[in-house]
Amino acid sequence: DTMRRVVRQSKFRHVFGQAVKNDQCYDDIRVSRVTWDSSFCAVNPRFVAIIVDASGGGAFLVLPLHKTGRIDKSYPTVCGHTGPVLDIDWCPHNDQVIASGSEDCTVMVWQIPENGLTLSLTEPVVVLEGHSKRVGIVAWHPTARNVLLSAGCDNAIIIWNVGTGEALINLDDMHVDMIYNVSWNRNGSLICTASKDKKVRVIDPRKQEIVAEKEKTHEGARPMRAIFLADGNIFTTGFSRMSERQLALWNPKNMEEPIALHEMDTSNGVLLPFYDPDTNIIYLCGKGDSSIRYFEITDESPYVHYLNTFSSKEPQRGMGFMPKRGLDVNKCEIARFFKLHERKCEPIIMTVPRKSDLFQDDLYPDTAGPEAALEAEEWFEGKNADPLLISLKHGYIPGKNRDLKVVKKNILDNKPAANKKSELINAPKKAADASNPQNDAKLDEILKELKCIKDTISNQDERISKLEQQMAKIGD
Repeated sequence: DTMRRVVRQSKFRHVFGQAVKNDQCYDDIRVSRVTWDSSFCAVNPRFVAIIVDASGGGAFLVLPLHKTGRIDKSYPTVCGHTGPVLDIDWCPHNDQVIASGSEDCTVMVWQIPENGLTLSLTEPVVVLEGHSKRVGIVAWHPTARNVLLSAGCDNAIIIWNVGTGEALINLDDMHVDMIYNVSWNRNGSLICTASKDKKVRVIDPRKQEIVAEKEKTHEGARPMRAIFLADGNIFTTGFSRMSERQLALWNPKNMEEPIALHEMDTSNGVLLPFYDPDTNIIYLCGKGDSSIRYFEITDESPYVHYLNTFSSKEPQRGMGFMPKRGLDVNKCEIARFFKLHERKCEPIIMTVPRKSDLFQDDLYPDTAGPEAALEAEEWFEGKNADPLLISLKHGYIPGKNRDLKVVKKNILDNKPAANKKSELINAPKKAADASNPQNDAKLDEILKELKCIKDTISNQDERISKLEQQMAKIGD
């Protein structure tokens, strides 16, 4: 009995990490050298995107997952920014849409062709302008379609309706110093931020008010990170006054004392936390470390339980984290990382060894699917909704994504059209949201122009036939 108390029961105690073979890596990639503490890599079930070095501007690569091996120097990039790209984030509701934030003070949203790029992409679907300094953070809303958050070195957070290209919420007076990171909670009703002033703030973005904050979350001067967990608690990483790396767990309803606080080591790389809400495991990847440490969060003391460390020889420049629906459930894979080296990207697969070949439903509870639970307008009006869950029992087959349609320059029309496909084919006009007066006016304008063109053509026809008759007479 005492033994059982010492060794905690957990199905994740033997999580086993393994790097893939060399031919499964993405080789010869010039990973960005910008000094910025973002992960430089974003992945989803279709693509891996990596910020790369680009002369005279900013660029990132988007590779279909199967395009492993050596990547040609001339491989097309996404290269519309005029300054280095600092952060990228795939849209959770459309696997072909990615947002990027850059030193050029803009956020751009891109539509990637279904099978990847054949030519370099220089035209974003929409450019979001509103920051006065470089934009280092972009993060999509977890449950509302077309809602995107960006944070810049102007200490402002802007929340955009990508569907109209407008900034609808501007939180520009809440932070007095640089924002290190921003995290949405599970249903996207709150955000938490970590800032250079050593404060962690919990903010209700629609009410534009700070709900909770903690000064000196970590005493050290080096960058912190703060993320929301599924139960509403907040997990932070930072440094002690003696420059030891720390991790802590907080209850936002009472931020006086942490629920748990652990010292780790004295390395100086920022710890980037990657969180899996389905298993409640946090993976910590230090920039410049060559290891990934992982912890299970439970509601019994000591609350943050160390599980294990995956170690390799090479230090990591950045890291991508695959959403659950992109994993191989037949191999009991519970996480997949895409580790950036100087010149390559190496997938690392985390599995829980099991003898059975059957679907392990304790490892794969229903997970967030690709369908948005709310439209942007509903969220801005005050509605909340949890993610719509899907089962992974038979694996995840990516469906067809709708294009982000541009109604006018900088407006995307991305209404749910799953059940109206046949209607759309029969009546393309209906695709434009008919209830929108702007669209109506536009339609009228186009119809008028068409009428004008038709009239002109018929007039010209008459003239031509008259001329032909005259010519015929002269000929006679």
